[in-house]
Amino acid sequence: MTIRIYHNPRCSKSRQTLQLIQEAGIEPEIVEYLNTPPSIRELEQLVKKLGIEPQALIRKGESLYKELGLGKRNLSHKEAIQLLHEHPKLIERPIVVKGDLAILGRPPENVQALL
Repeated sequence: MTIRIYHNPRCSKSRQTLQLIQEAGIEPEIVEYLNTPPSIRELEQLVKKLGIEPQALIRKGESLYKELGLGKRNLSHKEAIQLLHEHPKLIERPIVVKGDLAILGRPPENVQALL
């Protein structure tokens, strides 16, 4: 079964997670989501596979989060999905998907559950 990683090569946790997958002898499908943002539909599928609400996928430490005043807003499910689609920099990373399951690679060792 194919493993897909939503990857940011500039993120150390994302690089470490990718390395763990490759060290297991798996060559995953790599989605550099900053260059190819997930569609609304993909984001809906990701949060379902992760078992979380989309608000939990928003990186609150990003400067963009503060610039957009998101700490003062209570985003709906739909608004959070739209925000992540329009501003992929706000997506928590890395996300690793295998079939109907997905995990956040924070810490990178979380990926072991899918290997």
